[in-house]
Amino acid sequence: MTSADDQPELRPEVIYRDDHLIGAYKPEGWLVHRSSIDRHETQFLLQYLRDETGSYLYPIHRLDKPTSGVILFARSSEVAAKAQALLESDVSVKKYIAVCRGYCPEEGVIDHPLPPVNDFKHQRRRPRADQPRQEAITLFRRLDTIELPFEVDRYPSSRYSLVEIQLKTGRRHQIRRHFKHISHPLIGCPKYGKSIHNRFFAEHFGCSRLLLHAIELRLPHPVTGAPLALREPPRGDFRALLEAFGWQV
Repeated sequence: MTSADDQPELRPEVIYRDDHLIGAYKPEGWLVHRSSIDRHETQFLLQYLRDETGSYLYPIHRLDKPTSGVILFARSSEVAAKAQALLESDVSVKKYIAVCRGYCPEEGVIDHPLPPVNDFKHQRRRPRADQPRQEAITLFRRLDTIELPFEVDRYPSSRYSLVEIQLKTGRRHQIRRHFKHISHPLIGCPKYGKSIHNRFFAEHFGCSRLLLHAIELRLPHPVTGAPLALREPPRGDFRALLEAFGWQV
């Protein structure tokens, strides 16, 4: 696959702006901000948008590096704090789309507490049994399915689902961990997915990214209270895959 630098459509883009907020499209492969976990990374969405808008911006929420989609920043720490509180309440809606292995149920609620994800060595020394599990709730509904005439795993054909997901809590890697828990791992996830299916999508469809995209964000504006709705469909390889499968989002 080509890099974000080679494909203009995979550059970040401002999709909303006012005196208080900046909404953006984040491509896959971009970190939201600098992190000691990815010491050698050079693409940071926060710095890119600061340069693009000429504003000092404050993160409100985050998307994992391999996840693309809608993300929101504030122009002041006060607005960031208000927006964070709204995003953590029931007045906000955070929707994702994903491709998972198999035909998942038509709809459901995954209520499965999760232990924290340990990214640092000093955290990994602590036994998993000593780490308290946190409440984690994910809502989903199946949008479409496809059966491909390829023996990828142990069956003569391979089935996949397009799923719309809504987060009620925001735990680290929650969607990927929850779909692994229900035995429908996301395609393109090296940590919680199945490598044989990840390779199949990379080799047959030229799509080696995590097929998880933050498609919609809705909340009251933290300053005016007016409804704010940001929606941005996938781009690049994910969009091409949706078109090849005849899937609509």
